[in-house]
Amino acid sequence: MKNKKIINVAIFASGNGSNFQAIVDSYKRGFLRNIKIALLVCDRPQAYVIKRAQKANINCFLVERKQFQTRNKFENFIIQKLKKEKIDLICLAGYMRVLSPKFVLKYKNKILNIHPALLPAFKGENGIKDAFNYAVKITGVTVHFVDNGVDTGPIILQEAVGIKERDTLKSLEEKIHKIEHIIYPKAIRIVADGKVRIIGRKVKILNK
Repeated sequence: MKNKKIINVAIFASGNGSNFQAIVDSYKRGFLRNIKIALLVCDRPQAYVIKRAQKANINCFLVERKQFQTRNKFENFIIQKLKKEKIDLICLAGYMRVLSPKFVLKYKNKILNIHPALLPAFKGENGIKDAFNYAVKITGVTVHFVDNGVDTGPIILQEAVGIKERDTLKSLEEKIHKIEHIIYPKAIRIVADGKVRIIGRKVKILNK
């Protein structure tokens, strides 16, 4: 059954924005058929992702933590903007801040994140480097819902990436990013199309 409701999406990013760009490109190709990329939320004025948003004519909401006395006030300011834009789904794409339990509860099961490892292995911000240094033979990419932990939410999609003996950290990063740019739009489409059911930790994908 086709979901006719247009899902307003906000993408949160803090850096280069390659996953932001992958989502935008998928949207422009018509792959993300039931969404509208309504907003980029960025906390760093020097982030290149802002230029990507400007080029794509996507509204950018720049808000710095240092402008607020408390984390609560900072997040409340963002929430008010999300309400104004009628945001239905949040996609974290290199957003370098951990969302508070209050924020996560406000958007329960409506926040997605992409992680450059096969969770639950190699959590945290250095997933690629940690997997490479540990010398595992297989790593990968995970898209998951966000909960109150760090990289602990229910998993939507995963894809494995083999690590060859000839691989360097740089070549592994390139392979990981290539898969990220494919798998994240797929996961967003599945969620936006209403094809997921969350039962405990398990994410059931309907009519995949």
